[in-house]
Amino acid sequence: MSSCRRWSARARNPDWAPEADTARYFAQRAGAGLIVTGSIAISEWARTWAFEPGLYTRTQIEAWRHVTGEVHHHGGVIFGQLRHGGRASHVSHQPNCQRTVSSTDTGATKAISMAFDENGRPAFLLQGKPRALRTEEVSQIVGVFAQAARNAREGGFDGVEIHGANGYLHDQFINGALNTRDDRYGGSIANRLRFTLETADAIVDAIGGERTGIRLSPFGRYNEMPAFDDEAETYLTLASELSKRGIAYVHISDQTRWADDVSIPKNFLQAFRSAFRGPLILAGGYLRDNGQAAIDSGEADLIAIGKPFIANPDLVERLRNNWPLNSWDERTFYTAGAKGYTDYGVCA
Repeated sequence: MSSCRRWSARARNPDWAPEADTARYFAQRAGAGLIVTGSIAISEWARTWAFEPGLYTRTQIEAWRHVTGEVHHHGGVIFGQLRHGGRASHVSHQPNCQRTVSSTDTGATKAISMAFDENGRPAFLLQGKPRALRTEEVSQIVGVFAQAARNAREGGFDGVEIHGANGYLHDQFINGALNTRDDRYGGSIANRLRFTLETADAIVDAIGGERTGIRLSPFGRYNEMPAFDDEAETYLTLASELSKRGIAYVHISDQTRWADDVSIPKNFLQAFRSAFRGPLILAGGYLRDNGQAAIDSGEADLIAIGKPFIANPDLVERLRNNWPLNSWDERTFYTAGAKGYTDYGVCA
C-alpha cells in the first residue's frame, strides 16, 4: 500500500482556494491506497507558504468538494493535511503583516518561507521573529483546528491529518529546547504535548478517531528544530497517548534520508511502534524495495511516497509491474500550470 502526498503553490487566486488542476492532479493519482494532500491552512493567520490553499471559507470548502469528488469518482480515498505554520512563516502571510506566532519568541535564523516581497512578488524569504502565543490563544487555535476538520468533512474529505511535524506549530510546542514556556503548555513532557493532544482530542470529537491522523517528525531538524535531551521519551509518551485515542494512524516523517544532520536512535521506530498500537505510516525516501522491507519487518503498515508520485500518476501499477519510472522536475514544484503537475505520462 502507498500514500500519495503533494504540496504545491497552486492556489493562485484571491480566495486561496484549490483550482481545477488540483482536482485533476489528485484524480490522476487516485490509485494510491490513501491520498494525503499537501498542507492546508486552517485560518488566514495559519498561512505558511505562498499560494497555500485554505479550508476556512465557504469558497474554499466548495472548491475542495470538487477535488474530493474527482478522487472519489476514480475510486480513491483522500485525507486533508491541516497545518498552522507558527513561526515557520513570514509576515507577508499574516493579516496586516502582523508578527508570526510560536510557543516562544525565539525565531529561526536561516530558515526560509516562500512568501511575498515588498512588491508583492513571490520570493523565498527569511522567516521573521515570532511572538509567543498567550495561553488562551493556544486553546483558541485548538478550536480552529476542530472547525477546519469539520470543514474538511463538509468539503468531502474522508478524514484529516494534523501536521505536527517538520518544525510547524505543534512541533514548536513539542520541542523541549525551543519551548521554554512556564504555563501549562511548557516545561514538562505532559505540558509540551498538551497542545498536540488537545488538538487531536478536539478533532476526534468533531469528526471521529477513525477519520483523524497525525504527522510527526521525531528527531527532525527541518525549520531549525533543535535537539533536546528527552526527545525519545517525549515522542514515546506521545505515541502512547495517541494510541489511547484510537486515531486512524500516525504518519512519521523520517528526515534521515534527505538531511545530513539528522539521525534516529537505533530501535526508536520499533519502540514507537510498540507504544502506538494503531496503523503506522513511514515517509522519507521510500519506494518499492525499501518500503516493502519496512512493511515485511513490521516497522510500518503503509509507506508514504511523495516525489515519485508527482512524476508518475500510475505509480502503483509501475511498481506492481516493475515498469520504469519518470523523473520529477524540481523546477516546476512551486510554479503554476500543468507543466510538471498534470502532464506526466502514464504507461499504456
